[in-house]
Amino acid sequence: MTLKTSDLCDACDGARASALAWRGYGRRRAFAGTIRTIRCHEDIGLMRATVGQAGHGQVLVIDGGGSLARALFGDVMAEVAMRNGWAGLVIHGAIRDSVEIDAMDIGVKALGTVPRRGERTGAGEADVPVTFGGVTFTPGHRLVADDDGVIVLPAGLTEDDIDVAGAVAATAAYAATAPKG
Repeated sequence: MTLKTSDLCDACDGARASALAWRGYGRRRAFAGTIRTIRCHEDIGLMRATVGQAGHGQVLVIDGGGSLARALFGDVMAEVAMRNGWAGLVIHGAIRDSVEIDAMDIGVKALGTVPRRGERTGAGEADVPVTFGGVTFTPGHRLVADDDGVIVLPAGLTEDDIDVAGAVAATAAYAATAPKG
């Protein structure tokens, strides 16, 4: 199945789209999975411990408060995340080693890059709801990401549960009947 956030938003009024300008990294341009979360500020300790666990196709959402002062993720942790089966990461903050990550089979959305690594104290919280970009990311809900953005689906729904064919057909019908200007 091709993941397309715009079609999912058209077909599901309950889908919530993050209102941030995400940058995509890694070869996996679209990804989806059940949400796990971390809230931390300029600290990578908790992220390291989490990506070291089996990912089971989940998406790790890291709320770094939007800070671009220190990177919360880099190429070494991207390799660990890939090896442990994480579907992707959404980072409300910065990453580093973007060229190396771009060559990897992983999906990462972040606000930007910075070369300085985060601290390693382990400060933060795991598996708690985090809110940024006008969306609350709740552990256990489903996240879908592609080049157009990041969305969270209503509780209990996956992208396979949403009938996008009807929305796509309605858009095509509108386009076919729209006046030519």
